[in-house]
Amino acid sequence: MTTPSHWMAAPLTLLVAALLAACAAPQPAEIPKTSVPDSQVFGFVAFGDSGYQYDYLDPEDIAADLDGFIALERAEWLEDRRVPAEFVPAPPHTLADGRVVAASGLAPVARAMRSYCAVENCRFALMLGDNIYPDGATAGADGRSDADRFNALFTEPFGDYGALAAGFRIYAALGNHDWNTSRAGAEAQLRFLESTPPFYMDGYFYRVVPPGLGGEVEIFVIDTELLLAHVPVPETEVDWDGSEILLPEYDDLSPGVARQSDAERAMATWLEQALASSTARWKIVMGHHPLWSTAGSKFAQARALRELILPTLCRHADLYLAGHEHTLEAHVDDCSKALPGAHAQPLLQVVSGAAAKQRPSNALFAAKQQLNNPELRSLYSRGMVWGFAHVTLESERATVRLISTPNDGSGRMIQEFEVVLARRSAGPSTSPQP
Repeated sequence: MTTPSHWMAAPLTLLVAALLAACAAPQPAEIPKTSVPDSQVFGFVAFGDSGYQYDYLDPEDIAADLDGFIALERAEWLEDRRVPAEFVPAPPHTLADGRVVAASGLAPVARAMRSYCAVENCRFALMLGDNIYPDGATAGADGRSDADRFNALFTEPFGDYGALAAGFRIYAALGNHDWNTSRAGAEAQLRFLESTPPFYMDGYFYRVVPPGLGGEVEIFVIDTELLLAHVPVPETEVDWDGSEILLPEYDDLSPGVARQSDAERAMATWLEQALASSTARWKIVMGHHPLWSTAGSKFAQARALRELILPTLCRHADLYLAGHEHTLEAHVDDCSKALPGAHAQPLLQVVSGAAAKQRPSNALFAAKQQLNNPELRSLYSRGMVWGFAHVTLESERATVRLISTPNDGSGRMIQEFEVVLARRSAGPSTSPQP
């Protein structure tokens, strides 16, 4: 890898922790290390939860001054039962009228990705949902222009990405916030992303072969908010010791997702059939909700999603990428629970939801989750961070890197974590991996 001279080294403790975790994780028996021509190396960036910008704020998140902001952050920390002594507030931003909100990483992360792609191979990008906060596009319901939203959250930060490579596209999925107002609002965002390069969508869920890669890569985009719409998902809390608490109430449906087409209700079946029929060497699946994460607030959603799609992913996919948690994470599922007795290779899942808003991880919850789920091996997790993921695909191996950028807004790049994995899926010209 070419390392820019202005990169900062990752903190030693983080590197040591990542290396120890990676060594403990189930690894493929062999990863080929033959030299691959540059023309056969395909890189991409993945970022999620980018749609946080100061013109579109939730009133509940605005404090009168800095002291009030710190108090709000501390109250939320304690409400989530995180260790009080570990409290870290999000970086603050002072609005023109003196009020204070959490700073947005949208602009610095966009700059960092663009700088990264100037020195590393980036043929396309994945935008992992929650592209517009707090309530998605509104189709005029709030009296504000969606065109202005699209300009502020899409065109200004990412509109010039098409110059990064020939045929460069940002393949997008929607997240739960993108559905918050109505189906009309979700459709307004969909239409913009379908019709405005370098962005790309082809419905709420779709498959696409990026141009110029010889058919070696196929991307499968799912809408996990639609997937979870008819699954009873209990609301949750985490106890002070990191234990899971399931509440008697259930998650509310986002407006618009309940009115689904037959095709939308059959999305899990579509994913199975689409992956099984693919002849691409690399099969990449992306959605908004993660299968595993460590912040603690989404574990019931993740469990429900594993039941819906993990067997399919374990049978056919090489990698799953998600956002939703505003963290940078890498987890391996050994597929033993999803496919009992099948001896499948471990599946890597990357969480890259730190493109604008910060959220803490919960170390006590993470430890309990690891203890209670032997199929899981958590390789890396960091909260209260801005950043993105980069993936390099070669013939038989992939390299995944998690990159952060500091709170000073400079857009500098810090490599946090790296893992190399073997291709899982059986392509048309190779035999299945052992």
